[in-house]
Amino acid sequence: MRLKIVFILSLFVWIHSFPGVAQSLRNPFDFPILLSGNFGELRSNHFHAGIDFKTQGVEGKPVHAVEEGYISRIGVSPWGYGNVLYIDHPDGTTTVYGHLQKFAASVAQYVKEQQYEKETFTVNLYPGPELFPVKKGEVIALAGNSGSSAGPHLHFEVRDTQTEEVLDPLLYYKEQIKDTRPPAIQGVMIYPIEGKGIVNNQLRKVELKPVKDKNGKLMLSGKVEAWGGIGLGIKAYDYMDNTTNIYGVKEITLQADGETIFYSHIDRYALKDTRYLNSFTDYEEWRDRRSFYMKSFVDPGNRLPFIESINRGILRIEEERPYHLTYLLKDAHGNSAEISLTIQGKEQSIRQPELENDHFFHWRSDNRFGAKGIRLMIPKGNLYNDFFFRYQVKEDSTALAATHILHNRPVAFHTSGKISIKLQTDTLENKQQYGIVRLQHGKPSWIGGEYRYGWIDADIRELGTYTIRQDTKPPVITPVNQEKWISSCTFTFRISDNLSGVKSYRGEIDGHYVLFEFDGKKGLISYTFDPERLEKGSHELSLTVTDACGNETRFIHPFRW
Repeated sequence: MRLKIVFILSLFVWIHSFPGVAQSLRNPFDFPILLSGNFGELRSNHFHAGIDFKTQGVEGKPVHAVEEGYISRIGVSPWGYGNVLYIDHPDGTTTVYGHLQKFAASVAQYVKEQQYEKETFTVNLYPGPELFPVKKGEVIALAGNSGSSAGPHLHFEVRDTQTEEVLDPLLYYKEQIKDTRPPAIQGVMIYPIEGKGIVNNQLRKVELKPVKDKNGKLMLSGKVEAWGGIGLGIKAYDYMDNTTNIYGVKEITLQADGETIFYSHIDRYALKDTRYLNSFTDYEEWRDRRSFYMKSFVDPGNRLPFIESINRGILRIEEERPYHLTYLLKDAHGNSAEISLTIQGKEQSIRQPELENDHFFHWRSDNRFGAKGIRLMIPKGNLYNDFFFRYQVKEDSTALAATHILHNRPVAFHTSGKISIKLQTDTLENKQQYGIVRLQHGKPSWIGGEYRYGWIDADIRELGTYTIRQDTKPPVITPVNQEKWISSCTFTFRISDNLSGVKSYRGEIDGHYVLFEFDGKKGLISYTFDPERLEKGSHELSLTVTDACGNETRFIHPFRW
């Protein structure tokens, strides 16, 4: 009962601390709202910070300001939110409009001038309140697919202007969205707490899949016998009317023998806390199988504010009797799904992990590890839980360095750790061409780093398999539709790199900077002839592309316009 009262009080505080929550906002479009993504959805390394409005499958739909205010920030990037606008409102909120195709004309002109002044495509601009005031309903942009968007849509956020916490925009649009469909439960996972619990006489987690009984009621198949400290997790998605999309579940309650031991309700969070998703979920399950299980027990290093629990949600099984557990899931419209399971308490020997050559890492302190050719340092505040660290090495005298396997399962850091690997062979004159890579299924992912007396030092964001590779190959510049360049008044290229990745590019005509726009998803850059900056006549285009190791490729093209 005490925990339920805490939940109610917490929800009351959250709801009444939302700036302007009593009002509704204008639909940013002139057609009915359908969503392709909701607030708090589970994404790679982050919670989804807003809602995604569908744009009827196309780009170019006019985007309206949902409330009066002024444009406080403008961003342009080949990644992330792409073309994005931030509008500050009098009620203390900021709305965010991401993945735009084009800005309104006056904004676009200002952005272009700043890009030329700074000589860069990627910009973050902060115009003052007097420069771009907007009225409610004013067209501020056209919807698009820029940045890391996987298809045409509008990413929309509501933030507390002062704290920059993100709020659930659905609270402003509930009356405009039809949703009668409940969440759907995909599975339940049972976790023996390392060194403290056991399930079915094993230290491994056990997955249970839902089935329907003869009466159509959802139940879980499989027998579970456990002893000691046990955690649970659930995999589930939500659905809405008139779409086939899947969404995140807003509210999760877990009860044990009628008592609530875990409760989460995501309505707001600070952006700095978004990587706590890797503690809220089973990170190993996501990394290895791309499957999101939401844990209903709380790691000691998890600081998410929208979770309440008793004993961190860990079930103590200390009697040989059945333990009855029930999950209740709800969406923002109150649609719910429920599933129950029974864990039979059965005394079993709780085996401790093998400690030979292992190291115990503490979540609340700095952690260091060293072996031949490898140094690892994880600063305090980066681990979510204690664990026994395992290390393996694969020696290869023909390689630049040994391959170091840091732990036997994936572990994410909240910010970053530091790794140093020693070169076995150091022959490159340009030391910048060495870099640490992370190997996944044998495929290298470039981390990079700095050379130091035969060692490479780098920051990493998770444990895994690491070694050193070299990148001596320059980027590749490939002309696209070159025969149409002059008639279309547009130069287009595809740029790519074999390993370390494209770090920068610069286009010039007759020695003067010209603005090439970059579509990161497609690896395409393009320059459209600008009559205000390019006169008719004979010219020479120069395009230089540089990778993260300093390798450089230049393309020269004389032309007449």
